[in-house]
Formats: sequence, structure tokens, C-alpha cells
Amino acid sequence: MPESAPPSAAVAAAPVESYGRALVALIGGQIALHSCMAGVRMAAPLAVLREGHAAWAVGMLLGLFAAAPIVLALRAGRLADRHGYHLPIRVAVGLTVAGGLCAVASTFFAAGGFLMLCLAATLCGAGANFGLIAIQRSAGRMAGEATELKRIFSWLGLAPALSNVVGPVLAGVLIDLSGFRLAFAALALLPLASLAWARRVPREVRPVAAVKAPRRNAWNLLQAPGFTRLLLVNWLLSSSWDVHSFLVPILGHERGFSASAIGLVLGVFATAVAAVRLVIPFMAHRLREGTVLVAAMLTAAAVFAVYPFAQAAWVMGLCAVVLGLALGSVQPMIMTTLHQITPAERHGEAIALRSMAINLSSAVMPLAFGLAGAALGASALFWMMGTAVASGSLAARRVGPQAAPP
Repeated sequence: MPESAPPSAAVAAAPVESYGRALVALIGGQIALHSCMAGVRMAAPLAVLREGHAAWAVGMLLGLFAAAPIVLALRAGRLADRHGYHLPIRVAVGLTVAGGLCAVASTFFAAGGFLMLCLAATLCGAGANFGLIAIQRSAGRMAGEATELKRIFSWLGLAPALSNVVGPVLAGVLIDLSGFRLAFAALALLPLASLAWARRVPREVRPVAAVKAPRRNAWNLLQAPGFTRLLLVNWLLSSSWDVHSFLVPILGHERGFSASAIGLVLGVFATAVAAVRLVIPFMAHRLREGTVLVAAMLTAAAVFAVYPFAQAAWVMGLCAVVLGLALGSVQPMIMTTLHQITPAERHGEAIALRSMAINLSSAVMPLAFGLAGAALGASALFWMMGTAVASGSLAARRVGPQAAPP
């Protein structure tokens, strides 16, 4: 049996004929959960600003979306390892719907509206992360070998991209039509679709011994060969994504570009990410995880070196396309490697540790970028990030299933 194949004693594999249907259900479930969170994340800061709150309040509000997953990720991973997909997804739906309802309640209370939005951000962030961990774990257990893993996670990677369109666009249209109350109410209903999609996901059959197994220290997973190295590579690439989103508006403003031009640059970046994830499933059998990661890191470093010299919007757009193609290829390779180098019965915990690292980076790095950018300028920050990513490619050369124990 290949190392990446889930043990038959731990989980009953989905029948071949239900493979596609189950994957579509996982994608649909993630879109329903993530769209609610993305919509609230876009609408809540607008509501706060319209109430006259300061910019620091917006920053704190956005930070809460990442703070809850940092605290609760390990609990979500253990819950998924012990109970499979369906119980965690119900918890995720409950948390996310509760967050949407808190956002609705904020429109009724002028005095406590900000606190209710803070609670909404915490609950929506926690719910989306609970669902993400359960979905990624279940998707990985559908595959029997590395090529299937790459295909599955490439298709699954389309869900966040679609969610980041559905949620904000729905919220924006409803806010313009009828105000924040209707927008938050509609967003609160979206996660319920995840329960309908969950009926198409096969239930796992786990032995009694696995259910009664004593709790282990999740941090021991960091001792798995190659796992810490994988997290380092993942953090550098995730930071590359964050620094691009942070600096493009600043650099565009310095160049005198219009808001629509800056938005178009970010839009073509997102389009390139989705495009490469559509292509990967058809050439997954030709791709090696470590090779793709090294190529992505070196490409990102080269783009960061060129970006500060872009004086025209179309040149920045071209840089964004190349960077999107590079960074878009990363998640399928990271998730494939993670499933190969960690024990099958602890995939939920391993995904949780990765989630904690990404969310901690998303919460802390924007502040660090802001301080460094103010002191050194946007160009220097691009070059610093490029140097770090290029150096990290040395670690990426040693990432892969060859690091897994026999």
C-alpha cells in the first residue's frame, strides 16, 4: 500500500462512483461557509466606519477573524480526527450562523453594535476554520496516492477563490439595496447549505480503539521528518501572498494609479491563482511537490525584485499574473506533502498546526509590513521579502514524501 493511502482499518474509503460527488459536496460546503465569513469580513468594517469608529477599531475587528482560528484550530483538528467530517461541519455551521446573527443584532443596537460585530468576527472566523480543517482532512482521505492528492487539493483550492467573490459581492449588492441588516441576514443563511452538501459526503467507519485513544500532544507532530520544514516553506509563501496584497495598493498609490487600476492588478492576480489550480489536475502526474515549491519560490523572488521598477499599471498586472501562477500552485503541493509525511490518524491535527501558522502570520504580518514599509518604503519591503523567499527555496528542495518515515 502506498504511504499516502489511508489505512482501511481507520476509515472506509469512498466508493469510486461517489468520489466526484463527494468532492463536489466538500467544495460546495466550503463555499457556503467561507462566503459567509468573507461577506461579513467585508461588510463589518464598512458598518464600523459608517458609525464613525477610528481606523484602529477596523484593524482590531479584522484581526479577530484570524485570532479565533489560532486558539481553536487544534481542537478542530482533534474533533475531525476522532469523529470524521459530519460532527465538525455541524459545529462549523453553528458557529458561522451564530456569527452572522450577531452581525444582524449589531444593526439593532447603536451602543453595543461594535461589540456585537467583534463577536460576529470571532464566531465567523472560528466556524470557517472548523469547517476548513474538516473539509481538507476528508478530501485528503479520498485519495490513495500522491497524484490523486494533488488533483483533489487543486479542485478544492477553487473554493476560497469563489467564496471571496460570492460573499463580498452578495453583501455589497444587498447593502446598496436595503442596508446592512438584510446583507448580514442573507450571509447568516449561507452556511446552512453546508448541511445539505454534507449529506453527499460518505461517513467514516472508525474502530472503537481509535475513538477511545488517549489524547496525544499535537506539538509532537513537529518532530515528524520534514514537517517543520514544510511549515517554514508554507509560512514564507503565505507571507508572500500577504505582502503582495498589502503593498500593491501602496505602490499603485505612489505611482498615481486609479483605484480601478489597482483593483484590476489584484483581480488578475486572483484570476491567475484560479487558472493554475484548474490546470494542475490535468498534469498532476507530471508534477513533483518539491520541484513545484522551489520553482514557485524562485519565481516569487524574481517578481518581487522586478515589482518596484514597474511604472505602468499593465506592467504591475503582468507581474501579478506571474506571481499568481506561482503562488496558486503552492497549496495543492503543500497539502499533498502534509498528508504523506504525517500519520493518517493525525491528519486533522497536522492541518490544524498549518492553519495556526497561517492565521498567526495573517494576524501579525500586516502590522510588521506596515512598520517596515513606513521605515524603509514599499520597494525595500518587496526586496526583503524576495530575498527571504529565495533563501527559503533551499529548504523547499528537501520537502517531499522522501522525508516520511517508512
